[in-house]
Amino acid sequence: MRRIARLFFIFFTAWRYGLLPLLRDLLKPGLRRGFLTVLCWMSPGGHLPRGERIRLTLEALGPIFVKFGQVLSTRRDLLPEDIANELVKLQDQVPPFSNEESRRLIEEDLGQPIESVFLSFDATPVASASVAQVHFGVLRGTDKRPEWEGRTVAIKVLRPGILPVIEGDLALMYDLAKVIEKSSEDGRRLKPRENVAEFDTYLHDELDLMREAANASQLRRQFADSDKLMIPEMYWDLCHTNVIVMERMYGISIGKTAALREAGVDFKKLASDGVKIFFTQVFEYGFFHADMHPGNIMISLEPETFGRFISLDFGIVGVLSESDKNYLALNFLAFFNRDYRRVAELHIESGWVPANTRVEELEGAVRSVCESYFDRPLKEISLGIVLMRLFQTSRRFKVEIQPQLTLLQKTLLSVEGLARQLDPDLDLWKTAKPILEKWVSKQLGWRGLLDGLKEEVPTWAKILPTLPRLIANSLLAQSRHQIKDQNGELEVLKALLLEERRTHRLLAGVLLFAGGFLAGILLISIGVY
Repeated sequence: MRRIARLFFIFFTAWRYGLLPLLRDLLKPGLRRGFLTVLCWMSPGGHLPRGERIRLTLEALGPIFVKFGQVLSTRRDLLPEDIANELVKLQDQVPPFSNEESRRLIEEDLGQPIESVFLSFDATPVASASVAQVHFGVLRGTDKRPEWEGRTVAIKVLRPGILPVIEGDLALMYDLAKVIEKSSEDGRRLKPRENVAEFDTYLHDELDLMREAANASQLRRQFADSDKLMIPEMYWDLCHTNVIVMERMYGISIGKTAALREAGVDFKKLASDGVKIFFTQVFEYGFFHADMHPGNIMISLEPETFGRFISLDFGIVGVLSESDKNYLALNFLAFFNRDYRRVAELHIESGWVPANTRVEELEGAVRSVCESYFDRPLKEISLGIVLMRLFQTSRRFKVEIQPQLTLLQKTLLSVEGLARQLDPDLDLWKTAKPILEKWVSKQLGWRGLLDGLKEEVPTWAKILPTLPRLIANSLLAQSRHQIKDQNGELEVLKALLLEERRTHRLLAGVLLFAGGFLAGILLISIGVY
């Protein structure tokens, strides 16, 4: 009954904001289309642009639908431009839950009164999002942690009862996606079920705040010595599934460009640093912040850290394997060298294109997509759009692009858009190319070989001493088998003596090689080379 009521409310909201014509246009002629046509005549919001109607509907349906609109706004490969541009306007501010409820949840998860943990606690949230809200406070020192005394912190609290709401709305989204998909070819082209499934994954990841704390901790460790990026420290003794406590970060949102310019921030350096941070996360570590909208990025104005980026909200991160990074780096380099055949070969070598695909055919498809970009300056080329076009081309050849690469493409579009807002003249390729070339050199050149040998030192140190004995046992066993069927003791003795001499010579060679090889590895491991 509750699900039916919610479905009716969704239908009423869509009618109210004039969204039914979009659904009607997807339907084939018939009774359902005729019924919706009559309802559309009575809609009060039909005069608005379609993108605005969609945005207003999502806002009216609540935080989960707002979050879905935000995720959907990044899928410019699937959405018309006017709808994507309107969905970008969705704000991440939703009404907070009550102060009393917030206090209760914090005390319940921490297992003690707020006054026992904090010297002061601001009950009014400073930020309220779809699944959680944030408060500020000052820590109280303890016998075990006296150094905590007076430290300013941010406390993130999960919305109460959010899981049943999410599950109910997601079930309805899946139902609506099936209807849209079955209605017409245009509906199938938008891949509504694929988008809902992707949103489902992101949303459930964000519901475990301990997962977010772990993501933040890993990024902080990777950028511990960085002069470009700051990540808040997590107070693990106070982190739980529904509540996490972290270092409070001081800065101005990167979206407040007027305030940053007044403070004297160098926008060209800021844009360049942002691109370098992202590509370092992707290619150096294969672990990147994948929710980089202005609400999650601040700029420090403190004298000792002036102009550094501050990242917040680590519920969504992307993880890339070595093969993913290799595919991306080589594709980007081949594209900017106009080596379209290499791009095609990389698609086939990755195993994502059927083995019987003709290289020439795929090369031609890639050229038709990419060549037009070189009529413009490199600084005007969007790597995110290039990647998206390559993915679209790949789909024509029956390729299912990996989810982590789609997440990367969406994040790259966000980073590019942000960087070019700060510096319209930014040459993204010039900024990113040294990082890509360094990574390719490290992985595929002599440096990569030496690094690989260093990693294998412990394994080879154990294997090499036993190698001669294993070879000797194998050769002797083989010789015994060979002479087993020979007649006469003399023949047996001669064969054994001959095999023994061969074994000794081989062992001497193996020992000489093993000793030299082990010595070389040891020299590499201690940094002589």
